[in-house]
Amino acid sequence: MANLGYLQLTRDCYQGCRFCSNPPTGVDLTDREMRSELDRLAELQFDGVILTGGEPSLSPLLFAALEHAAGLGLHSRMITNGQLLADRAFFQRCVDAGLGHIHVSLHSSRREVHDFITRYRNAWQTLVACLELVPEMGITCDINTVICAYNADHLDETVRWICGRFPWIRHFVWNNMDPDGNRAEENPDCIGRHYEFQVSLERAMDFLHASGRSFRAERVPLCFMPRYPWASTETRKIVKEEERCIRFLDQKGFVHQREFLHGKGQACLACDFDPICAGMYSMARSFDERELSPVFADPLPAIRAVLRREPEPALLERIRARAGRHSRTEQPDLEQRGRARLRPLAVPSSALAQDPAWAMLPALGELPQIGEDRVDAIGRPDPFAD
Repeated sequence: MANLGYLQLTRDCYQGCRFCSNPPTGVDLTDREMRSELDRLAELQFDGVILTGGEPSLSPLLFAALEHAAGLGLHSRMITNGQLLADRAFFQRCVDAGLGHIHVSLHSSRREVHDFITRYRNAWQTLVACLELVPEMGITCDINTVICAYNADHLDETVRWICGRFPWIRHFVWNNMDPDGNRAEENPDCIGRHYEFQVSLERAMDFLHASGRSFRAERVPLCFMPRYPWASTETRKIVKEEERCIRFLDQKGFVHQREFLHGKGQACLACDFDPICAGMYSMARSFDERELSPVFADPLPAIRAVLRREPEPALLERIRARAGRHSRTEQPDLEQRGRARLRPLAVPSSALAQDPAWAMLPALGELPQIGEDRVDAIGRPDPFAD
């Protein structure tokens, strides 16, 4: 089992991603706090640390954090937009300090879509330049993609393009966007529906599986990936009984996560996958439980696939005992669920593709740099406004 801790070094970032769930807070770690958090992970016998943000490469603590983690025997990874790592000398310095793996955030193979989502001119091109340096640096690299309304229909196109251009990339991660709070409140147009990504996600998984690559998906109920339940991040944590620690630079502070559950709907009560499924994130708030459907299939093959062995009888009993469980903090009450069911099922957010502003996306050369005035219109983003 691999327990990994997450450490936010800073919340600053060059980009202004429309769905960002960790935007700037004006708070940064001190050197003492950084060392204390890494010491705590080592004391908990975690295997490694994932440096995150914001954009961790902007932190003045980056090199000290990498060196301290290496001294503690913690394997260091970094989630990055690749903007600074496109500089060969900077990238090499990170590797020399102990960086062994990067998770690069690429949200679309289409340049105009990625730049529109990130609200940063030439974000796509700079990220590609970063990826081209990875083999030279001698480290490994995964691709992280946040699923939103603007890329939900071409997730498979993106993985095919990446594998064709960078065949050495072997692992992909999809995170269904966090629709609650932060920038999602300013950009609700980004919030898609699960059925909008289901087909392209399955096609992407089919392609990667056939090519011998690995992949994971987070905040995706298993009824939207029933052929690949073993690839769910939460399912793997549930089956392997793992945990993770996250040090946020906001009011959440230090979180030691031992449970991986979201909301559960009526359909979950009849679902054979219920004991190994985390459920629906933001159920009855941003997402609609009427999208959920029961899966009638034995979960044992998925459990075997996660463990790569036969599960012990005691573990199977603990997993089966999870049936009917839901998050104590995320589960909406019956009144909330009742109100949510009265709402009409939303028009597909992909209908935004018919909007004149969306049709003008190739003109993204006019998109302002971060730090300049931007328009964050509720319901209809206008990246071309003065």
